[in-house]
Amino acid sequence: MPQYIKDGRVGEDGWLQLRLDEQGRLPAAPIGRDVIVPLACWLAETDRWLAHGGRVGVCLAPEDDPALLGTHLADLVLIAIDFPAFTDGRGYSLARLLRERYDYAGELRAVGDVWPDLIRPLWQVGFDAFVIKDGKALDGGDCYNTFSDSYQMTYRQPIPLFRRRVT
Repeated sequence: MPQYIKDGRVGEDGWLQLRLDEQGRLPAAPIGRDVIVPLACWLAETDRWLAHGGRVGVCLAPEDDPALLGTHLADLVLIAIDFPAFTDGRGYSLARLLRERYDYAGELRAVGDVWPDLIRPLWQVGFDAFVIKDGKALDGGDCYNTFSDSYQMTYRQPIPLFRRRVT
């Protein structure tokens, strides 16, 4: 079972992520259950998802445009960003766009091929929740402070190191 980390603590994940099957169909969403649906499904039936008995989050694929969420960003308490491969870094850009350009303040969750080694850089760009891939569970320790500092500016540290240096 994948390991869920939120705000630095391992916890229970109360959300059900619905994925399209091979025929492109979405499984039925249990009434009253908190679910995460793909962006295309959200856009196709926004009114249905807003009326769903539980909370609804949206999952963005690396090629999705977060601007399509438009005025509904305030309605979403969770946005998941999929990392289909460890080497696919487009989700980092989506996270920064959501946090900095669109001022998204809800839970931003990394899902897919997410390893513990990625937690600090993902956190730096705005993620606050992570679903660690099966077989890659966190083995203890502080996953947020694997480095003492970073050179570049990030969502969490908007001033680069050379500007923070004391002369």
